[in-house]
Amino acid sequence: MKIKLTHTRNSLPEKTRIEIVTVLQERLADSIDLMMQAKQAHWNVKGPNFIALHGLFDKVFTDTSSYVDGIAERIVQLGGVAEGTIRVAAKRSCMPEYSLDISRASKHIAELAHGIAFFSELVRKGVELCAQLGDVDTADILTEISRHADGNLWFVEAHEQAEH
Repeated sequence: MKIKLTHTRNSLPEKTRIEIVTVLQERLADSIDLMMQAKQAHWNVKGPNFIALHGLFDKVFTDTSSYVDGIAERIVQLGGVAEGTIRVAAKRSCMPEYSLDISRASKHIAELAHGIAFFSELVRKGVELCAQLGDVDTADILTEISRHADGNLWFVEAHEQAEH
């Protein structure tokens, strides 16, 4: 992916901004993918906990859409062009594929939990890289995304844990 930046008075060096925009483009694709995985679960979940899970999966979708927006806006702030179409996201996403042939609540819970955990790990790696490159602002944005994703992971995983 060739990154060309637009003019900005942002004081981060251009080389640093290019590296960060490259990582953010990848996380943008991943967050769009995760957002749609949550909607896939929301639309197709079945079972006795339908209404609770239907709402939870929609919350994950809504929260993830805010990650998409935050990442895209940071790309533009750094002089990049946010590349967030579905086709671009499909080509670039590192996320594991979400099964399309499931309806059981337990399977949707497991699939979505796996996707959220995977996404969170990718975001944490981005936090580390941005901190190493001296961009504490982007590291902070990604830290906040990681914190929210971990919260959603907790909510989803709570549905697969037995009562004690």
